[in-house]
Amino acid sequence: MSPLDEKILEGSGLSLSHLLLPIQPNDHVQGPADARLTLVEYGDYECPACGSLFVTISQLHEKLNHSVRVVYRHYPLSGIHPQAQLASEAAEAAGAQGKFWEMHDLLFQNQNALAEKFLMVYAQRLALDVNRFRKDLKGRTFESVVRDDFKRGVANGVYGTPGLFVNGVRYSGLLEADPIIQFSQPR
Repeated sequence: MSPLDEKILEGSGLSLSHLLLPIQPNDHVQGPADARLTLVEYGDYECPACGSLFVTISQLHEKLNHSVRVVYRHYPLSGIHPQAQLASEAAEAAGAQGKFWEMHDLLFQNQNALAEKFLMVYAQRLALDVNRFRKDLKGRTFESVVRDDFKRGVANGVYGTPGLFVNGVRYSGLLEADPIIQFSQPR
């Protein structure tokens, strides 16, 4: 948060928005529970800003010696990103086979190739049971899981992507490592 933002908040009587729904057992979590930095992202695999945040998170891992915990929750904005819902379901289908984060990474690394034919290629690349993966996508097996994440995002006041919480506090600053680290410091 910039010094100007802090001044505005200080005199406004407003408080920062806090994460209302804590990390759940069914959340996708990567990193140690005692990490210096915990990020909860409501993301969309087709969102360019989420793609930028994906790169920033890698930089944060390097800068903080992997003392970063990331929680990813789906928030596909299907009205403007037509491939986002299916991409989220693909990540869940891969997760059902123990490869959520590997698919997550591939989806962000290939944001312009999220059509079903590409998702099948990614499933093969990850050595998933491709028939099971295809069946899960065709049957919309994980549609409700993605929808539930979306509803949790709305309940947390997320209306765009990425919706980011840093150590439990909503973050709306630059999607760069240093400002996120600075924001995470005790006030």
